[in-house]
Amino acid sequence: MADKKKQRKRKPPTKKVPMPEQNPNARRGNFEEVALGYTADQAMEEAEKCMQCRNPRCIGGCPVDVPIKEFVELIREGKFMEAAAKIKETNSLPAICGRVCPQETQCEQECIYGIRNEPIAIGRLERFVADYAREKGESLPEIAEKNGLQVAVVGSGPAGLTCAGDLIKLGYDVTIFEAFHKAGGVLQYGIPQFRLPKEIVDAEVEYLERLGVDIRYNFVVGKIRTVKELMEEDGYDAVFIGSGAGAPNFLRIEGMNLVDVFSANELLTRVNLMKGYKFPEYDTPVRIGDRVAVIGGGNVAMDAARTSLRLGAKKVYIVYRRARDQMPAREEEIHHAEEEGIIFELLRNPVEIIGDEKGAVIGMKCIKMELGEPDESGRKRPIPIEGSEFVMDVDTVVVAIGNSPNPIIPSTTPGLEVSKWGTIIVDEETGMTSVPGVFAGGDIVTGAATVISAMGAGKDAARGIHSHLTNGESKKE
Repeated sequence: MADKKKQRKRKPPTKKVPMPEQNPNARRGNFEEVALGYTADQAMEEAEKCMQCRNPRCIGGCPVDVPIKEFVELIREGKFMEAAAKIKETNSLPAICGRVCPQETQCEQECIYGIRNEPIAIGRLERFVADYAREKGESLPEIAEKNGLQVAVVGSGPAGLTCAGDLIKLGYDVTIFEAFHKAGGVLQYGIPQFRLPKEIVDAEVEYLERLGVDIRYNFVVGKIRTVKELMEEDGYDAVFIGSGAGAPNFLRIEGMNLVDVFSANELLTRVNLMKGYKFPEYDTPVRIGDRVAVIGGGNVAMDAARTSLRLGAKKVYIVYRRARDQMPAREEEIHHAEEEGIIFELLRNPVEIIGDEKGAVIGMKCIKMELGEPDESGRKRPIPIEGSEFVMDVDTVVVAIGNSPNPIIPSTTPGLEVSKWGTIIVDEETGMTSVPGVFAGGDIVTGAATVISAMGAGKDAARGIHSHLTNGESKKE
């Protein structure tokens, strides 16, 4: 009887094959990628655990409809190039998604294997095959015959790149108008090299160019040409606005205008897009103090804090008004920050940045917080504790509390309906705005969100544009 019970005993839960990483003590002094990626053997070992469910729920958790079951099965068979091609049927940016997509709250959260075990490491497998195919030299997919229609895409961030990639495969002529000198949007300027190497972004953009997407750089839509002019004078049949949310938010407290107060946006742009981390090879010096306070609890705050550490700061603090389990950052990013020695000052809220007579930061006054009843977000509301003010000894402050859309396109597009927050209002199913033939998606619609949600919006808008133009609504017909 005891033997039978022993036989019925469940096996202990399995965990994901660990991701090889740089040692924390080494990586805090360099900008090289932290996660090193699976080997072929590790990828096959992880893929072998997949149950190949008859009705895989993981696919429903993916905003860009990656055929997860099929590509994982191809990995199990050692068909890595075929697996990469399978992913690219629906996702033009797999090497990026495999690195920065929050799989733990999307596809992996739905994984049936994850009910009793850690879910299959779908993101790590996606990254592996994307990197493998890039190194081996992937071939291009079949593209539909040209249909004679032109689409303008404003912005080359994840929403714009995805929309352009889907439309070019359908036979459209697609032109991306990018305000910067490099394509990628937030992928290029916002996410640090140690988390998303720019060589990866460049390779994904180059792939789209090989498909036929034309990219025009240093082109500010709303200044050089308006959306209306693109359609009425330049001959575009539809326009997709994916210009993101790049205007940083600041706290309304005294001291925000001091010399050593930065937005995370400014810091990360100088370091990432302008290669400030390679000074003096690149002439973009970035002055960082010895004691840096980063205000915020999201992924951008983690990126700014870890970047400050690598730029030479001796102490870096994350100052967040809520508790650790309420931080919006990915658990992986919080864990990496802790490993690298970032100090978390939780349940603390800045009330004043203190400066000297020259305008330099010499401290930051904070107040301690406690958690009250849940607010509209479902999280317990942070409440100031009266009389608990204290001063942190810091000489640099980085504000990472979110971004808002730049108003340049809404203000130059007559009839374009926007919300009170400045985001563009669209039809949820098609992505079309209040202006016929003009679509929008990503952060310009939702406010600052994730890379993968922006990609999902770009994909939805591509479907909406295709439907709009093939239903006889093109002005050329």
